[in-house]
Amino acid sequence: MEAGSVALVALIVLVIIVIFFSAISFRVVAQWERMVVKRWGQTNPGLVREPGLRFLIPIVDQGIKVDLREQFIEVPRQTAITKDNAPLSVDFLIYWKIADALMSIVNVANFPGALQGVAATSLRSVIGDIPLDDVLSQRERINETLRIKLDEVTERWGGKVTTVEIREILPPPAVQEAMNRQLSAERTRRAVITESEGTRQATINVAEGDKQSAILRAEGDRQAAILRAQGFSEALQTIFQAARGIDQKTMTLQYLDALKALGSGPATKFVIPVEFTQLLGPVSSMIQTGMSKSPEGKS
Repeated sequence: MEAGSVALVALIVLVIIVIFFSAISFRVVAQWERMVVKRWGQTNPGLVREPGLRFLIPIVDQGIKVDLREQFIEVPRQTAITKDNAPLSVDFLIYWKIADALMSIVNVANFPGALQGVAATSLRSVIGDIPLDDVLSQRERINETLRIKLDEVTERWGGKVTTVEIREILPPPAVQEAMNRQLSAERTRRAVITESEGTRQATINVAEGDKQSAILRAEGDRQAAILRAQGFSEALQTIFQAARGIDQKTMTLQYLDALKALGSGPATKFVIPVEFTQLLGPVSSMIQTGMSKSPEGKS
């Protein structure tokens, strides 16, 4: 009776064990996963399971799920020395994903940890080949260089580094102070250049205005001189035309009027041109002609 009880207990335990292992032999693989099956501790590309409901042989098979989604790791702040011996503190993010599920299980034990260690050493190598000024101004170049280096290393682990992003670069306080002074000097230089450019442009504008004003004044004076010359010429032509119609008697009367005006003046001395004496001949002949025509002259 005791032997039958022992056998029954052993049978019950065996059934429970079979049921337990049968229950865990069915695995669900999600859309973003792949399952690497190790059979008796060995695996190969044919044992990589696609998404869906998958069966494992109890005790014989062991399934390991691999997430294929893109992930990231944060590399803690690292100290690196630039090419010109300036220490920098740099922290950055690495975005990665598994490209080959089998290689990520067989070739590396902890892909994220291995990637973080390689990233720290690669950062020091890349920063060490670049001067300080280029490190601060060429982040995109450093990001791309780091990505290429890390991708070359992780390729044998079945991984793919998609992006590297440097978040912050902190130079030492002395370097920061020197950079602030340089920035202040650069801003002052730009302000002086801008002010001098404004002054130069204003001076040019004033000179240009004076030039245009002088040109306009000269043009006005020229036009005025031309008009005055034209007026004087027309006046001379008018006088000339009028003078052509004057005979000698009219001129003699004009001279007599001039003598009359001289005689009515307060002056006691007169300066008479020599040409004036030539006019006395016509005047005396006119007087003689008049006297000869008078009654007394006839007698």
